[in-house]
Amino acid sequence: MASSGEDLCSDGDMPPTAAAVPSGAHLLGFSDEILLHILSHIPSTDLVLHVRRTCRKLAELCLDKSLTHTVLLQDYEASEDKVKQLVKEIGREIQQLNMAGCYWLSGSTIEHVARCRGLVKVNLSGCHLTSLRLSKMLSALQHLRSLAIDVSPGFDASQLSSECKATLSRVRELKQTLFTPSYGVVPCCTSLEKLLLYFEILDRTREGAILSGQLMVGQSNVPHYQNLRVFYARLAPGYINQEVVRLYLAVLSDRTPENLHAFLISVPGSFAESGATKNLLDSMARNVVLDALQLPKSWLNGSSLLQHLKFNNPFYFSFSRCTLSGGHLIQRVINGGKDLRSLASLNLSGCVHCLSPDSLLRKAEDDIDSGILETLVVACGGLRHLNLSAAHHHSSERPGRHLCQLLARLRHLRSLSLPVCSVADSAPRADRAPAQPAMHAVPCGFGKKVRIGVQTYPSPFSGQAGPQPSSVFWSLLKSVPFLERLELIGSNFSSAMPRNEPAIRNSLPPCSRAQNVGDSEVAAIGQLAFLRHLTLAQLPSILTGSGLVSIGLQCQQLQSLSLANLGMMGKVVYMSALSDMLKHCKRLRDLRLEQPYFSANAQFFQALSQCSALQRLCLVSRSGTLQPEAVLAFMARCLHVVMCHMFTGESLATCKSLQQSLLRSFQAERPALDVVIFPLLHEGLADVIRDVPMVHLDEITLFKSRVAEEPPNLWW
Repeated sequence: MASSGEDLCSDGDMPPTAAAVPSGAHLLGFSDEILLHILSHIPSTDLVLHVRRTCRKLAELCLDKSLTHTVLLQDYEASEDKVKQLVKEIGREIQQLNMAGCYWLSGSTIEHVARCRGLVKVNLSGCHLTSLRLSKMLSALQHLRSLAIDVSPGFDASQLSSECKATLSRVRELKQTLFTPSYGVVPCCTSLEKLLLYFEILDRTREGAILSGQLMVGQSNVPHYQNLRVFYARLAPGYINQEVVRLYLAVLSDRTPENLHAFLISVPGSFAESGATKNLLDSMARNVVLDALQLPKSWLNGSSLLQHLKFNNPFYFSFSRCTLSGGHLIQRVINGGKDLRSLASLNLSGCVHCLSPDSLLRKAEDDIDSGILETLVVACGGLRHLNLSAAHHHSSERPGRHLCQLLARLRHLRSLSLPVCSVADSAPRADRAPAQPAMHAVPCGFGKKVRIGVQTYPSPFSGQAGPQPSSVFWSLLKSVPFLERLELIGSNFSSAMPRNEPAIRNSLPPCSRAQNVGDSEVAAIGQLAFLRHLTLAQLPSILTGSGLVSIGLQCQQLQSLSLANLGMMGKVVYMSALSDMLKHCKRLRDLRLEQPYFSANAQFFQALSQCSALQRLCLVSRSGTLQPEAVLAFMARCLHVVMCHMFTGESLATCKSLQQSLLRSFQAERPALDVVIFPLLHEGLADVIRDVPMVHLDEITLFKSRVAEEPPNLWW
């Protein structure tokens, strides 16, 4: 934008060519309201440092309060000098500043935030901050009411000045990401209404020493939070995270805040109750009315807790991995069919019995009870986010009772996560009969040969492309045209790099019903014109990948794409189709590709180079290979790529050599560049992963389902 800004106008006058163009057709002929809307999509650094200098009209508009009140500095091209200059020029106007994930900026640059003395809300998650720098910054921000920071090893609350503590005492919203056992600044924040805690503490130090969950600050120094309305805790795997969160919960168990309306704890694996947590839950059942709830699965399984908790117009429920049966879901959550149209987000991921009336009698391969699903759909008709992944949800052959047909009534859906087997027609369709027998004979594709090159439907370029209207999955997507995020994840899928599982599970073969889901169903996704995020994992019946081409052609808003274990495990049969797809993905920013035998060769990187907006790339391939020259050429062509993570079967020497070459060639001109090239099965992988910036690790490198993961609008 900066390079072309001079063509807009000069010193307030129209450019020489403007005389031949009607004023209404020129950019500056639009109303101020329209121009402000256009300018709001330009990164703040470019807006203030470049566009503002093109002419008097834009100089005035670029400093409009609607553009300077809230500033996002998450642009990977925001260098140290740009950030300093921006703060210098408009720092006094900024009231909300988001620098989340700016890991490449030095602590001295972050310190310039102190000049924005009118700040009310600031997000510094992922930024490098020492205790002294934080103290200096907060001492100058007397109007601050909302704060997000990381608490890293070496944090010392005793270094916070009295002025800093005075600022913290007025903070109402706090988000802390904990990388070390600590209370952080929590003891100083005595007016909190919202507390968000992300526990990312490793069990061992880099030197191998075992960490303790004993905190430096005694529990008696943590005040009671009688104003607290929202409590959220998300734990990464590891026992020490559980030890530390128990100390936080112990404070709440003494006297539960009466205004608490959202209580959410997200824990991978098991998390046993203690005496303090039982007291807390009993107190909540007596004294609070909730509208958002998420608890560890062990706290809910087999208990009557849900019968006693009180809800009022709830907007978020997560029962992920619970053994909640359909009967319990209807009786205890939906209250026998009570209207829950206020519910915006529902996470039933891994709840294998939630659509069955009796969990004791249900087998994994049994059909769902369509009556329970229908009750859920009718009661929660306003759902915008629904997660049913990580379970086998199979439909019977009764017409109108298929899971896809019932979900089609949820017209407000914006994000949806389903197991692959749930979208299969209950019986093979006639239009597929000629092509399918050979494919169905291969249950999981491990080392078995099948005929490839046989298309399951006409080419997208033949004029007859696309899924058949008789498909229930096609009908579902037709009914939810505004879907922005879709995940189709095999019910037995286990990533080689999982995010929320305590340990890598044994790989299981795909569900037998997933054999009915192939290229035609993938092509159905092309109907979603507003689709921005797509995940496809463990689809064994992908023969050619031709459905991917349809998505590339028609889903022009696609920004992130995650593909894992498509087709046969031993051979990448969709390489040609993927290359064709990528040529059309002009807005794609993030690509994650996980496939055991993927060859990252010149053909792949040549196609990927046409994704001009690409910023982040992650390849995970246990037995995969790569061509260093092709990677270097790709990085030279795609100037916006700032994250390149590749975990393959190459040797350590090859990986290190390529990583050093990439950093040496491109880091100077790309300050945010993060490169990790490493053998997937190497014993040192854990130490490498711990150095990856959290924004990349959480959003793309480590696999997880993201639908209804958190309540909508939980944080800025």
